Amino acid sequence: MKPKERRGVIDLSTWILLSLTLVALGVAFARSPSLAADGAVAGVKLLRNVAPELLLGFLLAGLLEVLVSASSMQHWLGADTNARGILIAWAVGALLPGGPYVLFPIAAQLFRAGVAPAAIITLVTAKTLVSPIRMLTYEAPVLGWHMTLARLLPAIFLPPLVGWAGGMIYRVLESRVRPDL
Repeated sequence: MKPKERRGVIDLSTWILLSLTLVALGVAFARSPSLAADGAVAGVKLLRNVAPELLLGFLLAGLLEVLVSASSMQHWLGADTNARGILIAWAVGALLPGGPYVLFPIAAQLFRAGVAPAAIITLVTAKTLVSPIRMLTYEAPVLGWHMTLARLLPAIFLPPLVGWAGGMIYRVLESRVRPDL
């Protein structure tokens, strides 16, 4: 149930991202070399803006690895926890601060520690749909409370359902893939 360890420095996801970047760079350069340079500058500015959150997310994931034992994570969120693991992940995902740069390093660390896929899917879904921090700081001030509540009230019940269904789909997919691939 653990994710596959990387065999080389560059995996399939990295090759895909590299290919897409090179194609976009080629298209921009074909239109105008200055357009390609402007795109590179914009990318560096974006990196500068997200670097603190990205670094903190990886640091937090590393700290979780050394502060919370894998056996504790499996006890609370492992495959044998069923509904309890999904409910805990629902609450943690809803309350977890930070954006995707915090969420995904933590989710990856939990997966490596043996946390059940259903719990991880629930955590990611709750963070995405139910985050009160995002709701209070961005959504309600921009969209208003009526729109925020109209979106939140049905969405609040989705993370456990998505986690449960995603966990089943993960088991099916995992059983159909040979482990040596």
